[in-house]
Amino acid sequence: MTTLTASPTSPTNPGPGTLRRGALSRVADRVGGGLVQVVLIVLGLFWLVPTLGLLVVSLRADADNNSSGWWTVFTKPAQITFDNYSHLLSTGFTSSFWNTVAITVPATVLVIGFAAMAAYAFAWIEFPGRDLLFLVVVALLVVPVQIALIPIAKMYGALGVFGTIPGVVLFHTAFGLPFAIFLLRNFFVGIPKELLEAARMDGAGEWKIFATVVFPLAKPAVASLGIFQFLWVWNDLLVALVFADTNAQPMTKALQSQMRQFGTNVDILAPGAFLSLIIPLVLFFSFQRYFVQGLLAGSVK
Repeated sequence: MTTLTASPTSPTNPGPGTLRRGALSRVADRVGGGLVQVVLIVLGLFWLVPTLGLLVVSLRADADNNSSGWWTVFTKPAQITFDNYSHLLSTGFTSSFWNTVAITVPATVLVIGFAAMAAYAFAWIEFPGRDLLFLVVVALLVVPVQIALIPIAKMYGALGVFGTIPGVVLFHTAFGLPFAIFLLRNFFVGIPKELLEAARMDGAGEWKIFATVVFPLAKPAVASLGIFQFLWVWNDLLVALVFADTNAQPMTKALQSQMRQFGTNVDILAPGAFLSLIIPLVLFFSFQRYFVQGLLAGSVK
């Protein structure tokens, strides 16, 4: 009596069901991948529509903006003019732009520098109370900025830095450190321990290991942190309203002062808002390849 047995499947002899599922899976993957890319591109274009509208409004005269929508410029390109930007720069907005740069760049550099050193210590240097101190740093992430405004304002008044650019920089640096330390520490602990041990065997001290081994490997996390910190400080309004006087006001405060007569000064607000927007956009697209890597810092070991 002959027993019928099903022939086993193998990579060299796959069953018909396997062939059918494999072919369908490949087709679905190709179609799904292309469809996802198309959807993402469409969504990206929709997200850019407000930016395009702001640009067009900033390039139209106030009368044209009051009489028709910004999209009419595509049928009437003669409406485009740079008079709004010339008028904006003649109102002293340039000084507010450089005040923003003078606040944002030091606040970003200081946060990256101090946070990187602290994160290295929390990740690779043994000292008493390290874990408890790190928990305190993590707990500071939930402290709102608003509760520190009045105490720090009183302290700044006693120190004579209230209303100055250094005072605003110090505030942003202090409140940017907890998140920065947390992010970089999670990245540093993922660095192979063997690299640090090899450097120590070669006679390198902690400072040299940090500067020549750890920090260069942390470029994705540092770039991501730099983008976050730059955007937070560049777009800040609350701290500028409290701690920056007229001579030290950034662009956000200068634009806010124009909101009192919004119906008659779109020609100032639109170009000012676009100028304050274009720098973060350029920064983000320049470092976007590091952005996702930095966001995932420490999540995969």
